[in-house]
Amino acid sequence: MNWTQMHDCYGDVDRVPVLLEQVELEDNAEIWKELGYRLILEHDLVFPASFAALPRLMSLASRSARARGLAGAILRRAAGQHGCDDLLANCRDEISEFRKLLDRHLQSRPVDYLAAFLDSLAAMGEYHWSAVMGDFTDDFYHLACPHCAVEVTIAIGDHGRYSAIRDWNLGDVNRRGLRPAPSEALSGAGRWMYETAVRDRQDAVADGIAHLFGKAECPQCASVFNIADEYTSANRPDVWQARMGRKQVRRAHS
Repeated sequence: MNWTQMHDCYGDVDRVPVLLEQVELEDNAEIWKELGYRLILEHDLVFPASFAALPRLMSLASRSARARGLAGAILRRAAGQHGCDDLLANCRDEISEFRKLLDRHLQSRPVDYLAAFLDSLAAMGEYHWSAVMGDFTDDFYHLACPHCAVEVTIAIGDHGRYSAIRDWNLGDVNRRGLRPAPSEALSGAGRWMYETAVRDRQDAVADGIAHLFGKAECPQCASVFNIADEYTSANRPDVWQARMGRKQVRRAHS
């Protein structure tokens, strides 16, 4: 690895390899803290040094929870605009092994189950769900009805499982109960998510996933749509770019 080209979030090219050598020798909390600050900025941005460090972090992951967590945190941000896709591609074999390690960790039903679950999704390339899925105790997903375009709030949590129109004075109004997907109807990422949660006896997560990949009724026009499909469509990068383009056009004409 040519570290002279691998800057971290501070613009340095020499500090990260030194820190990696130190954590390989001892599990020092302060060193891990600095390494995390240098590889992930403001909980979101990653840099060439972040991906350059991945193979070494993943090699430590079997004996270090901090290495496992930091490697997973970097992977979960890999869909951003970082310009390091070639570095990520070079880690393909390490990511495959890391995914197997995470799966073994999940089967132990650890206290950090959700974080490891989301890291596993990122290791599969399912960056969208690894970024937006919660623990289904207080989850809300906002999307436009594909038929009448009204903004619909999808709630999945202890407070209920419903679609509604959000009124900032009255709260969620015109609630309609969600229709969870039968397990046999799930496919792709949804099927893996559900079956993994069931295997690991994470009942609340499994039930939340069944509702997230199920159907909702629009409170305004009563049309029925697939929640996961519409939410994914509304949050694709090309949709974000189109929205930003429309905003810029409106500003130019205002």
